[in-house]
Formats: sequence, C-alpha cells, structure tokens
Amino acid sequence: MAIYIDPPTWPGHGRMWSHLVSDTSFEELHAFAARIGIPRRAFERDHYDLPAERYAEAARAGAVEVGCKELLRRLTEAGLRRPKHRTAPGEVA
Repeated sequence: MAIYIDPPTWPGHGRMWSHLVSDTSFEELHAFAARIGIPRRAFERDHYDLPAERYAEAARAGAVEVGCKELLRRLTEAGLRRPKHRTAPGEVA
C-alpha cells in the first residue's frame, strides 16, 4: 500500500540513480510514476530508475524514503521481485 524510494546511490550514465518500487502492485507503481511524470521507459523489470535530481520530488509526492536493503525486502515480500535472470509471466527471455 505504499511506494518506496531508495537514496540515489546507484551510478550509471554519468548520474546517480534511485529505485522506485511498490509493495502492492505494478499498477500502483505505474500510476504513481505517471502522476509525477516519470516516463514508462524508466521502468525496468520491477522498478523505476529515477535520477537523483527527481528524488525529492518523488518523496514530496508520497514515496517513502528507505534504504536499499529495506526497499529490496519490501519488494521481495510483496512477491514483485523480478531478478535479471527471470522473466515475468508471459514475457519472452
């Protein structure tokens, strides 16, 4: 019933990134992302990648700030974790 965001500590493409996840459903996550203008192309398997400069905006919009281990725990407990080596039902590897 919440959206979570971890600190922007993940480097890539010359920037630092956060991960945005839901503990309920991908539908909830996509709706939150759309509400704050995050493009769908930023979605990767089970999370949105969010650049550091958008972190505060996501938190102000209601994303709960947690550490990366807590974010992963909540995602896994929700049954929404999709590791790189595993595809979602109906997806082709």
